[in-house]
Amino acid sequence: MARQPAPRTSPWHAGEKRLQEQVGVAERMEAFGQKVIRDHMPDQHRAFYHQLPFLVAGTVDAHGKPWATVLEGPEGFASSPDPKRLLIETGRPGDDPATPGMVVGGAIGLLGIELHTRRRNRINGLIRQSFGGSLEVEVEQSFGNCPQYIQQRVYRRVDEPAQGRLDSTALDSHAVQMIENADTFFVASYVDLPQGHRAVDVSHRGGRPGFVKVESNRLTIPDYAGNLHFNTLGNLLENPQAGLLFVDFSNGNVLQVTGRTEVILDSPLIKAFEGAERLWTLMVEQVVLRRAAISLRWAFQEYSPTSLMTGTWAEAEQRLQQRERQRQWLTWGVLRVEQESRDIRSFYLAADGPVPFAPGQHIPVRIPQAGAAPLIRTYSLSSAPSDGHLRISVKAQGPASRYLHEQIAVGDTLQVRLPMGSFTLQGDSDRPLVLIGAGVGITPLMAMLREQLAMRTGRRIHVFQGARSLAELPFQRELAQLQWQAGALLSVHRALSQPEPEALPGRDYEHAGRLGIEQVKAALPLDDYDFYLCGPASFTQDLYEGLRAVHVPDGRIHAEAFGPSTLRRHGNDNQPVLQQPPAASEPVPVYFASSAKEARWAPASGTLLELAEARGLSPDFSCRGGSCGTCKTRLVSGQVHYPNPPAELPENGTVLICCAVPARLEEGAQALVLAL
Repeated sequence: MARQPAPRTSPWHAGEKRLQEQVGVAERMEAFGQKVIRDHMPDQHRAFYHQLPFLVAGTVDAHGKPWATVLEGPEGFASSPDPKRLLIETGRPGDDPATPGMVVGGAIGLLGIELHTRRRNRINGLIRQSFGGSLEVEVEQSFGNCPQYIQQRVYRRVDEPAQGRLDSTALDSHAVQMIENADTFFVASYVDLPQGHRAVDVSHRGGRPGFVKVESNRLTIPDYAGNLHFNTLGNLLENPQAGLLFVDFSNGNVLQVTGRTEVILDSPLIKAFEGAERLWTLMVEQVVLRRAAISLRWAFQEYSPTSLMTGTWAEAEQRLQQRERQRQWLTWGVLRVEQESRDIRSFYLAADGPVPFAPGQHIPVRIPQAGAAPLIRTYSLSSAPSDGHLRISVKAQGPASRYLHEQIAVGDTLQVRLPMGSFTLQGDSDRPLVLIGAGVGITPLMAMLREQLAMRTGRRIHVFQGARSLAELPFQRELAQLQWQAGALLSVHRALSQPEPEALPGRDYEHAGRLGIEQVKAALPLDDYDFYLCGPASFTQDLYEGLRAVHVPDGRIHAEAFGPSTLRRHGNDNQPVLQQPPAASEPVPVYFASSAKEARWAPASGTLLELAEARGLSPDFSCRGGSCGTCKTRLVSGQVHYPNPPAELPENGTVLICCAVPARLEEGAQALVLAL
């Protein structure tokens, strides 16, 4: 009988595995780690270390504090006589807090990094010899490091003596400025494994200047998408000690800090910071500033493209404040009321300050009900940002809208939230613009039209407007005035399905019958336009299908549907369709984190919104069709499926619960947890 090979030891410890499991990649990373994490250096890595002018090292002192530092020397100061050893010939300054950890038998982490090429490699090992200016390191692990956040710099050497060491237990103004201006730092961490074995790791972190937040002696750092090793954060989960190294690349100053960390896996700040997937903090306990400590100087070349896609703390705090304000109910006064048609009325609103918004967005409005929970409805802004005022135009067709028509007058107030919604005019196109609206669906298109004309772009615009009768056709005077002002740039095409006898073709409308693709085809060659559609679900779906049938690209058709349905898209042949996990067909547990409630979803339970309501929760909603975004909820973990995908998907980490159901729960998948 053939002997089975002994199972290989996992390359990951408990902390790394915990984070890999948290993001659902543990099984894949177990197999991957066996391939890429070696107990020796490949020849190309040995050659790479030999050409470097510096290394970053991580060590641990006698008090158990990790420190990160720079080891430097002439090219060739690091060499590898064999794949298991790295020899380093370098001075070890007595004032470097990392030096006491460089003793025989001590664990060390090494990062070989070449800033001008963004190449990098890591070694974790043991110091076998330490004498004079020489270190011999036995390689225990050799592996690649994520290059995504390395800023490109070129180096030179200077002959300048070191200027001494300053110690402190707190960050002074100079240290704070150095950290806040940094686009790169290095972090040392370690973990004590079974049988008394210690493993030290050192890595780099990068981002835009301002990506490290300083609050007194507390640093907060975003953790971006990387190689999924989680070497550093895995260490910090097991042992919260870390040492950070900040280098002033212009003058050779180094700032070394050590302290206690906390890994944050769930916080509103994570979603507010662009690119962050987690956060971690360090409470500084010891600070060492060594001026002109290294002889290398670097000139900045360019940011990593990935770094430019990340945020700063100033931006994150602004975004957080904006989100918090968006959740708040504000009181706006009613300045003016105008009847736009038989059943559509405009309300001009006064906010308490400037309100930024994009043409096409809407505002949630909270309508009181005697003896019942308030109704929340969303109404499109029919004014443009350039108008200097806020206007919603509401059709009387339900209890909320009838309340506005019958109860609200000039001088009254409304409870509203700030504008939201992704059905907005894209400003990066110069193609002719086609706006097609039925009934009250013309309201967001009016905002788009007014803004385009105010910007004087010279862009040709076609407006198609449909209604049942002339009495129900809104904004007639306003459109006539805009057409007179714009001249040949604006064409208006009106269709009435049941025109009054006194309504004259050519004067009051252009087409008799329901507005649809045939009227559009009759008026336009349909060769190169951007289309924006808004109206009842059947109207937008029919128009969408008609446009796709004449080969209008899917990406040039923007739509918002009213009612409990969303647009069903189908992409171009050369474009991928929406990829999403299959819907659950068996019962799935659903956890509501904020309310500490649990429910069991079954296929008969309907949407996640309906499940939450059945469990006694009252999430905000309006359209129940995925159009307005009012029900958007943070997805803590798990996956969802959209039986009818919304026209615009929410950002990652959020879900429109009004039109989503749980995805099939595969073995090992994360449970579905919503922040409700």
